[in-house]
Amino acid sequence: MLFCSCGPWRPKAVQRRLTMTNAMLTRTITDRRAWTAATLDSPAAWYCPLTDRSLAALDESIRAQRRQPQPTTTVFLTPQQRARCGDDLLPARDALENGRGFIIIDRVPLDRYSRDEAQDLYWLVGQALGRPFEQNIQGTLLYDVRDTGQDLSKGARFSVTNYESSFHTDNSFGEEVLDYVGLLCLCAAKSGGQSQVQSGFAVHNELLARHRDCLRALYEPFHIERRGGVREGEGPTIRSPVIAWNGKDLLFRYLRYWIETGQQRAGLPLTVEQVNALDTLDAVMRRPELQAEFSLEPGQMFFINNRWILHNRTAFEDYPEIERRRHLVRLWLKRPELF
Repeated sequence: MLFCSCGPWRPKAVQRRLTMTNAMLTRTITDRRAWTAATLDSPAAWYCPLTDRSLAALDESIRAQRRQPQPTTTVFLTPQQRARCGDDLLPARDALENGRGFIIIDRVPLDRYSRDEAQDLYWLVGQALGRPFEQNIQGTLLYDVRDTGQDLSKGARFSVTNYESSFHTDNSFGEEVLDYVGLLCLCAAKSGGQSQVQSGFAVHNELLARHRDCLRALYEPFHIERRGGVREGEGPTIRSPVIAWNGKDLLFRYLRYWIETGQQRAGLPLTVEQVNALDTLDAVMRRPELQAEFSLEPGQMFFINNRWILHNRTAFEDYPEIERRRHLVRLWLKRPELF
């Protein structure tokens, strides 16, 4: 077991950001990233196995945890584990950066591992893809996604409710760019709670072709409420465009509710042009021909490229028994080249 001396990624203004511009992308993107439901590869290709070789390598840390338990987030991959898992996860890394932008790693054998041990394995797999990123000002690295009965109107985040979240990217309110989002499924809902994803490149292509004026407005900054918490000296909102382009990569920062509440907090109601642009974006994202949908099963790990994959979780109904209720664990990651 190796403890990382550098620790997790802590979002700070002094950290290097992904350089973006507000120059609008004015050409259609046609590579694999710009998939639609009709051009996306078959669902069988979305799954990457957690191989016996990788599981055996990671199991070394689980056995050490059983002998001398440590908090999950203090356990880090050894160089030997990273090397042994690296080849097995190459398809996942390629899919995240150059392909469809999402991957399902299948799966942690929950008949062999407790829930805590499953989280340990997930934490280690995540490190093979990127560096853990703090998810709030309290420094949370593994975040429980389950309905706690909290109210959005009183400051709760969608992740602790059973509401449909709408298509969005995580950490749209953050100073730093969040590259990857991971979700480990420990328990599925009684009904509902499907995962939906779509390519920001395909959305952008549609806006460029049919709604160019609205697209241009989305390249201008909006006030976004800081639902991740406000540090001392920070204002209650951050200003950022919904879409930015750096000549190679698109960056989406979007959850409409945080924009609406952010503009209210800033005392600047959305203009007619801004409302029209957001309405048009939402209408495009609701189109089924731009979406893929699936249900995560217990033990499966889902990773997405948060820069240009928008995701949604449908509303769900839970079991009455607490131990059977929907429970996912979220992990945020920086991609390796930004370490």
